Amino acid sequence: MPPKAPALGRDGAEALALQAVTLIVADEDLLPRFLAITGSGADDLRHRIADGDFLGAVLDFVLYDDATVHKLAEAAGVGPEAVMIARSKLPGGQMDWTP
Repeated sequence: MPPKAPALGRDGAEALALQAVTLIVADEDLLPRFLAITGSGADDLRHRIADGDFLGAVLDFVLYDDATVHKLAEAAGVGPEAVMIARSKLPGGQMDWTP
């Protein structure tokens, strides 16, 4: 039987996204790539840190690369699937799986 996916609410999703921001800012390779891809600037990191839409964009960036997903999951002490679950709890992350 596969392991059960973690239960993760909005607060937990935001906390994981904040950990992702910390990871990105501390990484000399990730930070410039994040800023270039998202069009964000240092002011966005300071002023939008509590904005659910911005945190969703942070997790979108993380989810773009498996290595970054695993790096965040390891740093946060969660399984990689938690990153996708967290993304689904933030604005813009809800998916319609109906055919």
